[in-house]
Formats: sequence, structure tokens, C-alpha cells
Amino acid sequence: MNILVLSAGTRNKIVQYFKRTLTEADGTRRGRVIATDMSELAPAIYDADAHYIVPRMSDPGYLDVIYDICKKEKIDGVCSLIDPELSLVAENEEHFRELGATIIGSPYELCERSLDKMQMFDWLVEHGYKTARSYIDKEAFYRDVENGALTYPVFVKPVRGSASIAINKVYDKETVDLLFAHDGNLMIQEFLDGQEIGADVYIDMISGEIVSIFTKKKLKMRAGETDKSVSFKDERLFELIKKFVKEAGYRGQIDIDIFDIGGEYYISEVNPRFGGGYPHAYESGCDHMTLICNNLEGKANEPNIGAYDEGIYMMKYNEISIRRG
Repeated sequence: MNILVLSAGTRNKIVQYFKRTLTEADGTRRGRVIATDMSELAPAIYDADAHYIVPRMSDPGYLDVIYDICKKEKIDGVCSLIDPELSLVAENEEHFRELGATIIGSPYELCERSLDKMQMFDWLVEHGYKTARSYIDKEAFYRDVENGALTYPVFVKPVRGSASIAINKVYDKETVDLLFAHDGNLMIQEFLDGQEIGADVYIDMISGEIVSIFTKKKLKMRAGETDKSVSFKDERLFELIKKFVKEAGYRGQIDIDIFDIGGEYYISEVNPRFGGGYPHAYESGCDHMTLICNNLEGKANEPNIGAYDEGIYMMKYNEISIRRG
């Protein structure tokens, strides 16, 4: 079995975990992990069994390069680690399937909804979930501020953004006007002042059932990713996640951002991929790589929700990789 990890970047642990899963107890390998990135300075590619430097995903011919890698390396499963690429590979799932490769992820429509923050907001509201008030019409936002529906600070961010890029915490109308004057693709989102929670969830790609949930309280963030966190369990939260995922229809690995505000859970965002904090789940016993490989072998997984201990802390730290030019 061979796994292709696209846009590997700095996600060394994801590559390492897949390699560990494909290594038998006696050290023999039952598959290989191939990684791609557009930069030779992406450290995760050097943890893979083989790697390819590929064009930018927006370049013409990008997918043809990926298809050629799938054919050459006899790829069984493909996953991307960046949001914009999720839609691209999902949209072309049929072509990958013809090459014998399964996309480890959700359908195109769900990847698009997750990437477009206003689409996700509208869906959450329509289905009765608590979430942060969001606006693309700044005049409507100003009216709600005036009538007391919400107050500053708020977040101003791209409608279709990822990795916390170009997000601004804004404290006044003048700054909102200034930001909107320079970019027409922005939205305003209510600042949720509560405990931020991350949920790493795996939805079986054969049965469609949630088979694993890991939840953590985020203690510190850095560059949009969880830097320090602690595991916890709440059956009420597990039930909310099950209901949400079943209604939405996600498949494979997803990462959900949630806020606990006064004992009420607010769903913020969904990333239909491995989140930056997934190593916390894996090291706590939620091995989603094995679940993926079981699915790729045609085996459905049995649900095992909350199979980890509470009070396990994750603390990220810097590491370096040295390469000769």
C-alpha cells in the first residue's frame, strides 16, 4: 500500500505516522509514503520514502504531474494537507480512482463549503448550530453593532482563507472601513470569547460512520496552529460532533474548531484534513493512519469514540532539518 501526501510542508509527523503504520512489527514494510511540495525546503518531504518537487497547485498542468506520480508510484491513497488543494483533488476524484488511488477526504461540495467561511456560516445557522455571527455586508454589521447585537473587537478575514493568513482583530469602525477599502473579498466575524477546542475526527470512508473523536482544549496558538493543548472528554460534545458530521456528510479525516462559551458549544470552522494539532490525538492513542489504511484495504472500522485519557498535554517545540545544497 502506497500513500501520497500532497503539500507536505512542515507536517513531518503526518509523514512519520503513515510510515510507522506501514511498518510491520519485524521491521518489514508493507507500503511506502510519497510526499510532494513545490519547495525543496519543505522539511517533511525528507521524512518520506520518496519525494517530488511539483509546480504550484494553481499552475497549468499541476494535476497531470500528480497523476504521473500516482501511476509511477502505484499510489493507493491520496491526501492533501492544505485547504485550497482539498477542493482540487476532490473535484477530480474520478480521475484519481481510474488510476487506482482513493482520495482520503470529503466530497468537493463539502471542501468548498469548509473553505468558504460564509457558506459554512449560512449552513450552520440554517441547521440550528451556534456559531459566530458573520457578515460580508459591513453596513449590516454596523447596524447590528448599533442595536447592541454584538460589540468590538471582531475579526476581519478573507472569505476563502486558510492557515490564519490575513486575519485582523479589529477594534473600531475606521479600521473595518480601511480593510474593506483595500480588499473586496473580506468578511467580519464575531469574536468568540471563550475556551477554544479542537476536535480530530475520523469518519469511516466505507460505512460513513464516525469511528474516532479526540477533543482537546487549546492552551496556546501559534501561526494559526495549536501549540499547547490538553485532552478532555465531554459526552455532550461528542454527541454534538456526531450530529453535525452526520448532517453535513463529511468523510475521512476532519479537524473541527469549537468554542465553549458559558457551557454552550459554538462550531467555528471545519478543515477536512489533518489539523496542525493532530499529533496530540495520535500520541494519545487515536491512530487515524491505521483507520485510513484499513479503509484503503476495503475494511470498515468499528466505532471507538473517546479512546484516550483525559489530562494528556501536548507541547510543540522547534526542530531543525539540515540538508546540503
